[in-house]
Amino acid sequence: MTQTKFGVLLVNLGTPEAPTPQAVKKYLAEFLSDIRVVDTPRLLWWPILNFVILPLRSPRVSKLYKAVWMEEGSPLMVYSRRQQKALAERLPGTPVELAMSYGKPGMKEPIEKLLAQGVTKMVVLPLYPQYSCSTSAAVFDGVARVLKSQRRLPSLSFIRDYATHPAYISALKASIERSFAQHGEPDRLVLSFHGIPKRFVAEGDDYEQRCRDTAQALTDALQLPSGKIMLTFQSRFGREPWLTPYTDETLKGLPAQGVKHIQILCPGFAADCLETLEEIKGENREIFIHAGGERFEYIDALNDQPEHIDLLQQLVTQHF
Repeated sequence: MTQTKFGVLLVNLGTPEAPTPQAVKKYLAEFLSDIRVVDTPRLLWWPILNFVILPLRSPRVSKLYKAVWMEEGSPLMVYSRRQQKALAERLPGTPVELAMSYGKPGMKEPIEKLLAQGVTKMVVLPLYPQYSCSTSAAVFDGVARVLKSQRRLPSLSFIRDYATHPAYISALKASIERSFAQHGEPDRLVLSFHGIPKRFVAEGDDYEQRCRDTAQALTDALQLPSGKIMLTFQSRFGREPWLTPYTDETLKGLPAQGVKHIQILCPGFAADCLETLEEIKGENREIFIHAGGERFEYIDALNDQPEHIDLLQQLVTQHF
């Protein structure tokens, strides 16, 4: 009887290889060409993407990346590599590889590394706590494309999401309580999740509900008074309606309601990245302060905190 050899594939969204217009353009072209992300008919979308969006957005977005770039590279890649290393140390003898849906490392090389090490059961963990067709499902597509060319397939365990996993809620709770201890309890704790078009939800994506499930579980765990926690959605793109309330518009209106001190957490991001460090910690802080807010603290993503690695370990080993 053949002994099972386990392997783990961690997957996050991806990042440009450098904070330059050329690298950002290459990354955005791949990202925005995925029909899971933008489902506009290709004949209509291709010229818009290549002749309008990429030429205009690439130089501007590259400047934003440059503002958050770390000495070791893109924050998303730096923290993802640290997560991979820390998890591998917890799982001696079990190979752990990191892949990105877009950019490098892509799906092909990490999966082939696992198979070359004799892996017969692969646990795929998309680093998205709340399922969405535009994120988790895109990971599934990517894994399937690579395995399509393989003669011998491993068994697969695909972790759909972990929106209410006790270790996830516990890690978030610990992170928030550390921030409260350091900065004092704010007037409001804002939970900002990445948005998606409302149409996706109407067509069956349960992402919005999974975000609300996380928010409710965290509210129950923290035992804060009613109304102390707010759920918002950030990073909208394009003209169609996205999930509301919008983070930026909410923060702009809070000071007029007497809310002068907020702390904000982005529970949908497993690692800090452009959307948390530049958009929330930078841009949205300015919006809140300019509107009359007095104190704004961003609570870091779970990154490679020990509680987060505990969660990742629990998620994958339950499939061993």
